[in-house]
Amino acid sequence: MYQVLFLITLVVVLFACRPDKDDDGENPPVVNIDPAYYAGGSTTVFDASSNAFMHPLANLSGNSINDFYNGEDLFQAEFQTLGNGEPGGIGPLFIQTSCVGCHVQNGRGHIPLFENDLTSGLLLRLSIPGAGVHGEPLSVPGFGGQLQSRSIDGTIHEGNMSISWEDVPVTYPDGQTIILKQPYFSVVNPYTPLPDFYLRGGRLAPPIYGSGLLEAISDETLLLIADEMDVNGDGISGKPNWVWNIQTQTMSMGKFGWKSSNPNTKQQSAEAFNQDMGVTSENLFPTENCYGQLNCEGGMGKLTDLTEEQINSVAYYVLTVAPPAPRNLEDSQVQLGKTLFDQVMCSSCHIPEITTGSYAIPELSYQTIRPYTDLLLHDLGATLGDGRPDYVAGANEWRTPPLWGIGLAKVVNPNASFLHDGRAATLEEAILWHEGEAYESKMAFMNLTAAERAALIAFLNAL
Repeated sequence: MYQVLFLITLVVVLFACRPDKDDDGENPPVVNIDPAYYAGGSTTVFDASSNAFMHPLANLSGNSINDFYNGEDLFQAEFQTLGNGEPGGIGPLFIQTSCVGCHVQNGRGHIPLFENDLTSGLLLRLSIPGAGVHGEPLSVPGFGGQLQSRSIDGTIHEGNMSISWEDVPVTYPDGQTIILKQPYFSVVNPYTPLPDFYLRGGRLAPPIYGSGLLEAISDETLLLIADEMDVNGDGISGKPNWVWNIQTQTMSMGKFGWKSSNPNTKQQSAEAFNQDMGVTSENLFPTENCYGQLNCEGGMGKLTDLTEEQINSVAYYVLTVAPPAPRNLEDSQVQLGKTLFDQVMCSSCHIPEITTGSYAIPELSYQTIRPYTDLLLHDLGATLGDGRPDYVAGANEWRTPPLWGIGLAKVVNPNASFLHDGRAATLEEAILWHEGEAYESKMAFMNLTAAERAALIAFLNAL
């Protein structure tokens, strides 16, 4: 055991530093250790520091390394208003001025720590009942699909997000009580009246590492896992979302977003630029995020803000951010936790291992990866639902989020929170919010002894 721990420590040290941009891109050799440590196959990096989510794929080399850092420059850039520096085009309405403003160190966001916390990474989605021509949510007239809480000078922002909380006590059979926090979202100080009835839901910025590997999983592989009608009778009925692909002008399988509402990383990135930052992109989102709004007329140029080349560069960066290796897998408590994770059927949705298919970025192809997700939609009950369908995703249905790297979430961002709206401050709280298809698993977790529950959480923290 001590020899293995020494080898892991050695690899962590080797990978802890970011290579210079003019480096040859070759990673140091990785010591041959248990395959379970290779969460991303040969793309895995071994770094447990606050920079754990900042590395290129371990098997990326040559010009591809330069492409990675070129994309990173744009991902980290602070966008300016037109005429005030490059890159320009922010607004007129927006939430954040950079990608990393929400995705802290490429990790997840957190619940606002104070009023108008601009580093939170939590936003408010809006819609009205019904569906668009492709099944997408209907925008709120005068507001669009999400609340824009900031604006350029001379323009009025749409309003501010407010969150109120209700304590929800949960008591284990052994007597221990945990207080969960139920959030209620509202819009305060809207620039114009909202409809009498509208739908809203918080959305927390997710981590981006490993996105390329998830995109490289073939549709056929996911369809083999799906069991929408629960044919096998296990109570788990994962299904894919089918969403509008702007590039192909067809319906495609969704893989990204809390409800799998985007088909690929490029469209997901371009939509985030447009909706979160008011930055337009050639071909994908060429118009501002304005919906007949009188407060959305200033600061617009004649051309799109980002070229196709720039969007491709950012997408390449997101696709090639490496997932980190797990840690301490030989620890007896972690091993017990892994056994219990399977025993209470968490692995029915958070499936441990999957293989990617052929992909345009060869380093992502045919990798055996351990993301702990099936990328499918599951009904998690009304307590986690927010009433907002999204294409074929129901109001209570959510994509299974990957668990790889989740134990480093608070190392990277000490304030990181969990679940789609950030309501869970800890992994234990996240488990206790599960209902619907996951109800039996939650109850099985609650019926474990305190030591066994601690072991399962230790396993998650090792991922």
